[in-house]
Amino acid sequence: MSFMKKGGFAILALALVTGLAACNDKVTISAEQKTNSEVQEEGKKYVIATNTFFAPFEFQNNMGEYVGIDMDLLEAIAKDQGFRYELVTMSFNEVLTAVEEGRVDGALAGISITEKRKEIFDYSNPYLVGGVVMAVAANRNDINNYEDLAGKTVAVAVAQGTEAEAFAESIKDIYGFNITTFNEFSDVYIDVLEGNSQALFEDYPVMGYIISQGVDFKIVSDIERKNPYGFAVPKGKNPELIEMFNNGLENIRKNGKYQEIIDTYVQS
Repeated sequence: MSFMKKGGFAILALALVTGLAACNDKVTISAEQKTNSEVQEEGKKYVIATNTFFAPFEFQNNMGEYVGIDMDLLEAIAKDQGFRYELVTMSFNEVLTAVEEGRVDGALAGISITEKRKEIFDYSNPYLVGGVVMAVAANRNDINNYEDLAGKTVAVAVAQGTEAEAFAESIKDIYGFNITTFNEFSDVYIDVLEGNSQALFEDYPVMGYIISQGVDFKIVSDIERKNPYGFAVPKGKNPELIEMFNNGLENIRKNGKYQEIIDTYVQS
């Protein structure tokens, strides 16, 4: 099979995995969980930001439903704690900005907990640990480490505002490569599959899930910058939402729902 044909199938698979045509840039949905009468009558509805092009954390399935680790955890925790939420989708960088500026009550979007972000966000307890890896198209044998990127044009593609971008920036001068950034994760993947960028940096759970779905990538590095993921709210605001998230997370860990969700999207 020719590279172009393989690339076409890979991009089609990627479209199915990440929901490239599933929604516009910003879509609002409501997901109401009412488990006690008081909340039904008076409970506040929280506006939660997410990004739906980031499988396995959040994406739309072929029925248009918002699913993934983050989406399923949020639904289970809201049900456990009896709060209501409205989900607003946007690019990852827009998610971070919306939280920082207080335009949303919180965000769940595969957001790594970092010391820098702690200055502008308050975080829940970690709900998963990930890290950054480098990946290339599966048919490439000339890039097996960071040194192989030296001197290549538009060497590394990353999504803006991510830990992957921060890591790439931290080593680009050491290994002599340059970077191109995209607003959407899906554009990063397609740019590499089409042969424009040579490699990409991405969160390990995301890359592992995409590969498991048949998209033609391979991981060629160790896991770097291992960081936990957390639910974020604007600094100093909505402490009750953090408390409910933490309490709900603890409860669903105990009753087995948490592991059921993780096992659905991450292969052990």
